[in-house]
Amino acid sequence: MLLYALKRLGLMAAIVLVAMTILFIMIHLVPGDPASIALGPRATPSMVEEFRSRMGLDQPIVIQLARFIGNVLTGDMGADVWTGRSVAGIVFNELPYTVVLALAGLGWAVLLGIPLGCYSAVYRGSWLDRITGVFSVAAIAVPSFVVAIYLLLVFAVWLRWFPALGAGPPGDPLTQAKHLVLPAFAIGLGWVGFLARLVRASMLEIMGENHIRTARAFGLPRRKIIYRYALKLAVLPTVALLGVGMGRLLSGAVFAEIVFNRPGVGRLVFESVNARNYPIVLGAVMVTTVLFALSTLLSDLAAAALDPRTRDKL
Repeated sequence: MLLYALKRLGLMAAIVLVAMTILFIMIHLVPGDPASIALGPRATPSMVEEFRSRMGLDQPIVIQLARFIGNVLTGDMGADVWTGRSVAGIVFNELPYTVVLALAGLGWAVLLGIPLGCYSAVYRGSWLDRITGVFSVAAIAVPSFVVAIYLLLVFAVWLRWFPALGAGPPGDPLTQAKHLVLPAFAIGLGWVGFLARLVRASMLEIMGENHIRTARAFGLPRRKIIYRYALKLAVLPTVALLGVGMGRLLSGAVFAEIVFNRPGVGRLVFESVNARNYPIVLGAVMVTTVLFALSTLLSDLAAAALDPRTRDKL
C-alpha cells in the first residue's frame, strides 16, 4: 500500500507540473496586452513599459515560465496587479467558500444517488427503476447553470424560501447554510443521476456473480446479501470516481458563484480574466488544480484500501 501511495503521489506531482506549464502557456495566448488593458487607454508608452518590466512580461516566455514554476514551488504566487496584495492570501481567502460549496454538492449527491442506484438495481423493471432511469438521464443532461437559474427564479424570487444572493454573514452558520442550499443543489443534481446510473450498473453486475448466487443458495437473508456483500463491491467504482467528481464540482462552482453572486475562487477567476489580472488567474487555477489532483489521489487510495487488486494496476 505504501509503494502504491508513493507511485500515486509521484504521478500527481507530474500531473500538476504539466498542468502548470499548460496553464501558463494558455494564459499568455489570451488576446490583448495585459499591460495596456490593466492601465487603460490613457496610459503612456513609458507607463506600459514600466508595468511590463515590473510584472516580468518583457522577458522571454521560457524565462517567465521557469520563474513562475520556481516561485510556485517556494509558495510565492506573486502579487495582485492592482492592490499589491499577495495572490496566495487573496486566493485562500476565497477558497473555503468554493470548497464548502463543492463538498455540499457532492455530499447530497452521494447520499441520494447511491441509494437510488441500489434500489433501482434491486427492483429492476419496477416503476421505481423506470422513474429513476428517467430522472437520472434528465439530471445528467441539464446543465448546472440552467438548474441554478431556475432554482433562483422559483425558490428565491417567487417562493422566497431561500436567500437569492451572497453567502451569508460570517459567523452565522444557519444563514450561511440557507445560502448554500440552492447552489449546492444546482451543482450536485447532475452527479445524483450519474451516481445512480453507475451504482445500478455495478449492482446488476455484482448480483450475477458466483459468490452472490452461493450466498443465496445457502439461504442468507436477502437484505444481508444486498447490503453486506453486493453493495460493498458495487460502490468501489463510485469511490474511485468521487475524486474526479470533486474536481468537476470545483470547476462547476464557477457558474453557481456567478449566478448566486457568491464569493469563491470561480468568481475570482472570472473577474480576474476580464481584468487581465494574470497573477490571480494563475494562482487561483493552480490552487484548484492541486485540489483536483489531491482529491483524485485520496479517492484512488481509498479505492485501493477497499480493493487490494487495484494496487497492481499502476
